[in-house]
Amino acid sequence: MEFSTILAVIGGVILIVIFFFIFSSLSLWFQSLVSGAQIGLLNIVFMRFRKVPPKLIVESKIMAVKSGLSIETDDFESHYLAGGNVMRVVQSLIAADKANIPLKFNRAAAIDLAGRNVLEAVQMSVNPKVIETPLVAAMAKDGIQLKAVSRITVRANIDRLVGGAGEETILARVGEGIVTTIGSAERHKDVLENPDLISKRVLEKGLDAGTAFEILSIDIADVDIGKNIGAELETDRAEADKKIAQAKAEERRAMAIAAEQEMKARVQEMRAKVVDAEAKVALAIAMAFQKGHLGVMDYYRLKNIDADTQMRDSIASSDSETREEA
Repeated sequence: MEFSTILAVIGGVILIVIFFFIFSSLSLWFQSLVSGAQIGLLNIVFMRFRKVPPKLIVESKIMAVKSGLSIETDDFESHYLAGGNVMRVVQSLIAADKANIPLKFNRAAAIDLAGRNVLEAVQMSVNPKVIETPLVAAMAKDGIQLKAVSRITVRANIDRLVGGAGEETILARVGEGIVTTIGSAERHKDVLENPDLISKRVLEKGLDAGTAFEILSIDIADVDIGKNIGAELETDRAEADKKIAQAKAEERRAMAIAAEQEMKARVQEMRAKVVDAEAKVALAIAMAFQKGHLGVMDYYRLKNIDADTQMRDSIASSDSETREEA
């Protein structure tokens, strides 16, 4: 008796669970039925066991059917289980269909799973986006710096959204093109007179290759004159040459001072030799007196000659000073 009661309770619980799942899915099934989505009741029930929200799948299917799109229910479920945004993919497919843009579900799902906003990409294909570059500075051949700001009109390229480069690459390439164009100009006035020259040359390079965008136009918003970099470079070079010349002159001055000091040392050395020689002369005279080779009268004659020589030197020096003063 107890066993039969347990079986009855279990059976009742199972019936209640089954009734709950079926009853909760009846409204979604009826909604899909009257909308022409044709999703089976059991399929809606089993979605709960597959961890798929039935309401999202049913509403997405109805939205696609009402827009004239034929997409299998399994495709919605597989995209949800893969981590995609089902509603956004459906909205992007509807927007692409209304704008006559060829876009399949598999392509839209791949773009969504790649981390890009496929709905925003479709909207950008219909309504192009304007990207403004930061201030780009470059120098013309005449040494004048120019600063330019450009606005880039781009349209999303849906075929290259998966694996294509983003806005940062577009901005970098356009900035490089502006620098190259300004740098190749002979005079900065040529760029100021024809700013569209930058746009034409940059567009000719096909900067949108390998990116997720198609460049429609590049418009120069502003061009300003910056510094005279050529003059600054010449000034810096002249200052550097001046410092080098001063260093070389200081080197020559130091060498001259060293040579002067060396000559003074040699003069002192020669004076010492003269003093030594004079001492030897006096010693020789004394030795000559001792040996009798020199008499007193000879010594006086030597002294007289020496006195006459000093007097002549004195007279000669005074005459030279008088001529210099005159």
